[in-house]
Amino acid sequence: MIPITKPTMGDEEIAAAAEALRSGWVSQGPAVARFEQAFAAYVDAPHACAVSSCTTALHLALLAVGVQPGDEVITVSHSFIATANSIRYCGALPVFVDILPETFNLDPNLIEAVVTERTRAILCVHQIGLPCDLAGILEIAGRHGLPVIEDAACAIGSEIRIGERWERIGKPHGDIACFSFHPRKVITTGEGGMLTTSNADWDQRFRLLRQHCMSVPDTTRHGSAQVIFEAYPDLGFNYRMTDIQAAVGCEQLKRLPEIIARRRKLAARYQSLLAAIPGLGIPMEPDWARGNWQSFCIRLPTGRDQRQVMQSMLDAGVATRRGIMCSHREAAYAPAHTWSCGVGSGDCQCAVGHCQRLRRSEDAQDRTIILPLFPQMSSEQQDRVVAALHDALSP
Repeated sequence: MIPITKPTMGDEEIAAAAEALRSGWVSQGPAVARFEQAFAAYVDAPHACAVSSCTTALHLALLAVGVQPGDEVITVSHSFIATANSIRYCGALPVFVDILPETFNLDPNLIEAVVTERTRAILCVHQIGLPCDLAGILEIAGRHGLPVIEDAACAIGSEIRIGERWERIGKPHGDIACFSFHPRKVITTGEGGMLTTSNADWDQRFRLLRQHCMSVPDTTRHGSAQVIFEAYPDLGFNYRMTDIQAAVGCEQLKRLPEIIARRRKLAARYQSLLAAIPGLGIPMEPDWARGNWQSFCIRLPTGRDQRQVMQSMLDAGVATRRGIMCSHREAAYAPAHTWSCGVGSGDCQCAVGHCQRLRRSEDAQDRTIILPLFPQMSSEQQDRVVAALHDALSP
């Protein structure tokens, strides 16, 4: 079976995890600090704060910019459900806008139509590692005084052109960027997340909230020559990364340039091999973006059944995944009060699970599939994937 992905691990990661275990620091400690420093340097951000997942990173980011119960946050439904869930964790309402079909990312032209007096932030997503149109989003956010949080779960190592310069996602373009180190991502710590920002006050807030709002971290107490009593000035969370994970993350970060170069090479080869299949939508990059190709997502020809194509490929020994989900179609978002598309519930003519304002998002979920792509992938494996897809689409 050719898997959808495979983490890139080696002896270095094993040795780093073992060293952390032997050190006695198995929870948040010095390895976490080293990982944060290395990550901040990689993306060129003043501050980086490690947490337990990108979901918890998004939650902390929203809290830091002041999102409260009753507020609204503009985002996309076409994303893993954690994006919308993080808004609801704050007691706020996700307001979904549609995507651009070429990039699967938020369409900036739709933002202003849903801005209200309750709007507190914009949460944009760099879907499957391809940067969204940050320039367009930031211009609108600036006019309305709204902070911009980037869900960069898939986008570590991706780049965006700012003027004549290429800059990495995570350098503060918006206000806060949030990353994931889940095994489906380009690098992994098993589970884990990171926030980057240029705002020192927010960074300190993240660090308090991630450890129950404990006023003194364990590393400070451990090295103190005097007894220290900690305080808990606010309600916090246990959103910490462990030193074992961070030690692995430091080694993964060293591999990142090589991993991305290999992914880009494989993506280019897919583009060439798939070009001859009639009606197939092949992903491309805008000239202002360089993705890390966390996923290779194709759009099936009109009229082809997504599930049948995926089953045919699975029978041929090739794993695939459906296109990115739409949160508003899930049972957790069936109640009308859990989300909005900018139309008042009394005026909405949409059926449950379908929204006329989110048709491009729904079409992307229903007509796209994700093909295997991982650095260890051989040319022979890639040829097998293409052959299986060709057979699945044959009359």
